[in-house]
Amino acid sequence: MYERILLPTDGSEASNRAIEQAMDLADTYDARLYAISVIDQSAIPPDVRADILYDELQRECERALKDIEMRASDAGIDVRTSIPQGTPYRAILDFADDHDIDLIVMGTHGRRGIDRYLLGSVTEKIVRLSDRPVLTVRMSGSS
Repeated sequence: MYERILLPTDGSEASNRAIEQAMDLADTYDARLYAISVIDQSAIPPDVRADILYDELQRECERALKDIEMRASDAGIDVRTSIPQGTPYRAILDFADDHDIDLIVMGTHGRRGIDRYLLGSVTEKIVRLSDRPVLTVRMSGSS
């Protein structure tokens, strides 16, 4: 049913349940898991040393993906990781298109608080705009 599953992550605690779901599905269907963490270029204000902030964002993405790589390896799941750049929802949709993804699995909450209410969450945009099935995973105990 699923051969290629996409797991976008921001490394937040809220993404852990989505990671568990994606890995369970990948294991069940013997699917390849693609884990990505997007460097949100809009998060880099023009009045700061962009190179320093970019490097920190890169390290955060690498840490998030390293955790998934280790967990997948322990579970015997084939995982590929990537760190695209751009607007998160657009980078996720483009990645899904480029890799012919069968299912996108993502959490309903991420790192940002007020942005979610002002701009709409990345997950909401993916659900609205994706041509592919999207499994949303609520954070444990969230309302």
